[in-house]
Amino acid sequence: MTVHPIEVPEDNAVFGQTTSAFASFGYSAAVRAHGLLFIAGTIGRRADGTIPDTIEEQTEIAIRKIEEILRLENLDLSALVDVTSYHVDIRQHLPGFVEAKRRLVKAPYPTWTIIGVSGLASPGLLVEIRATAAYPDGASR
Repeated sequence: MTVHPIEVPEDNAVFGQTTSAFASFGYSAAVRAHGLLFIAGTIGRRADGTIPDTIEEQTEIAIRKIEEILRLENLDLSALVDVTSYHVDIRQHLPGFVEAKRRLVKAPYPTWTIIGVSGLASPGLLVEIRATAAYPDGASR
């Protein structure tokens, strides 16, 4: 089995200084295996490392980071097949999350599981999104 980690360049404008988390915590942004791209949990931390106050902005940043990982692999959001999102104070923040998601993610829609949690890795984080994308049939990956 061939497994290929996907690395986000340190000078990536979308991720900014947050790329240091991959080495600090010992994980890959994404891993390609068996025609699928497994994208690690992605948070809505700005490129400068700050955390926005609103669920809408955090959601948009997290989805833009997923979109950037997909772009690095010549894919786009339509390649997503399965998504799981983790939400702090889910009842309070779900409407804002859905609004931001609706602006960015278009049909064909992936499956999506939404889970409420008591907290995430840093205070102030409200959402974390992990995803799986599929490469086009016959793609040489």
